[in-house]
Amino acid sequence: MVSMVFQGRPASMGLAAGPQMRLAANDARSGHRVPSTEAETELAELRDAINAATRQLEALTARVDAHGAEIIGFQIALAEDEELCEPIFAAIRQGVAADEAWRGALDDEIETYEESHNDYFQARASDLKDLRDRVLACLYGVDVSDPLPSGAVIVGNDLSPSHFLSIDWTRGSAIVLTEGSATSHVAMLARARGVPMIVGLRGSIPLDAKEILVDAVQGKVIVAPTDDDRRRFHLRMESDAAERVTIERAARQPAVTKNGIPVAVSINVAGVEELEKLDPEICDGIGLVRTELLFADKDAQPTEDFQYGVYRRMLGWAAGRPVIVRTLDAGGDKPIAGLTIDGERNPFLGVRGVRLSLVRPEPFRIQLRALARAAVHGNLKVMVPMVTIPAELEAVRLMFHEEANSLRQAGIAAKVPSLGMMIEVPAAAIAPEIFNADFFSIGSNDLTQYVTAAGRDNEAVGELADPLNPGVLRLIESVVRYGESAGIGTSLCGDAAADPRVLPKLLACGLRSISVGIASIGRVKAAIAKIDLSA
Repeated sequence: MVSMVFQGRPASMGLAAGPQMRLAANDARSGHRVPSTEAETELAELRDAINAATRQLEALTARVDAHGAEIIGFQIALAEDEELCEPIFAAIRQGVAADEAWRGALDDEIETYEESHNDYFQARASDLKDLRDRVLACLYGVDVSDPLPSGAVIVGNDLSPSHFLSIDWTRGSAIVLTEGSATSHVAMLARARGVPMIVGLRGSIPLDAKEILVDAVQGKVIVAPTDDDRRRFHLRMESDAAERVTIERAARQPAVTKNGIPVAVSINVAGVEELEKLDPEICDGIGLVRTELLFADKDAQPTEDFQYGVYRRMLGWAAGRPVIVRTLDAGGDKPIAGLTIDGERNPFLGVRGVRLSLVRPEPFRIQLRALARAAVHGNLKVMVPMVTIPAELEAVRLMFHEEANSLRQAGIAAKVPSLGMMIEVPAAAIAPEIFNADFFSIGSNDLTQYVTAAGRDNEAVGELADPLNPGVLRLIESVVRYGESAGIGTSLCGDAAADPRVLPKLLACGLRSISVGIASIGRVKAAIAKIDLSA
């Protein structure tokens, strides 16, 4: 018997084998109900379905981390959005059935998101589909959950974030999708949890396929494998498992190159929940705290006391190691309702990062007050995103001192911590010497997209947005060399630091401090141990 091989794109690397588990195909949308002749009854039933779906999502947020909760929060906010729901209710009052009104409105909204050239909004289309189907399932009384066979390979067209988060991944082993994107929320969730995932699979896996081998390193799926296929694949899995043991061991060791040069490896975090079961000994500190998730999807912006509590808990966890908090970096691909500016023609070149903080000073001052209070409890450092000119950094410094002085005058302990800046705008990378910063942190994602003029949210130009572009590497090396000569510490906290293709080049540029995602710590340290900078 000849096996079948299908090709797709790796979205989360890894190897897995198991039985096929098909995603239910639109079960909720194909349900049936007899609509009432009374509009008020239809309205009540739809409201009940929306409330039931919201309760399901809220229950799910209690079981996931900060990143997962932020994604689910978007769906909850949509379900409660009067601007979205009121036209639907109006259509029902005019005699349209509840399910038809809800489906029609959500389909129109989904189409708008899918037609966007921005991958961020295309990813949100999947969230909208999930909300549409979840409410319809509640309206129809359909249970779309499926028990997973052990080691199941999830196969389907697309997978919503909430569906991913509801799956017991001790039973599921991998994801294979004919649609989807490597930049989608589900792909990010899969990478964070180490679930192998392939998207954009070409061809259709037969419904009766019993056994599937998933190579999410090369992007291949083998169906109906031969004995020889199994033997080779399981040898690769054994090799991969042995490498994982090496990686786990490396995570607990200092990072040192093959020729003995130490490299500081810190972690990137979005919320304090990520640290609860993590041993601080695996890293040299927290190199990036993404504070925008504290602000996202909330009815009200986070209070000073709430933020202070989060920062202080992180400092306590770090036990004297540096904790670098990035001030609110909203805008671009991270819109926040009520805070960011809607309708910008090019949000990546618009009012984002420090530009937004200076335009919206009140929430920014609250964040600075919380940071000033937390700074007395540990090795806190603060960095400012999207700095383009020295006046921006100096405006932040002045505001910081004003808020710290105000706190001290009120009898509250506070101090201004070290104040650094992100190097992600080419103008700053070309002339770092004009800035009075205590430290630099290179944001490779934005720096790469701005230098190459290729949006990091657009797969069509993904190959151009390459951190190995000589122009990008030359700027990084220039910033590092200037930092060395001026006694200014320089680190890098973008995705490039965890890319095995790019890491050797970054160290060759002189970088000796990087910050990566928690899941990448061991792999990055193991890779550093193989790099010989004397060669």
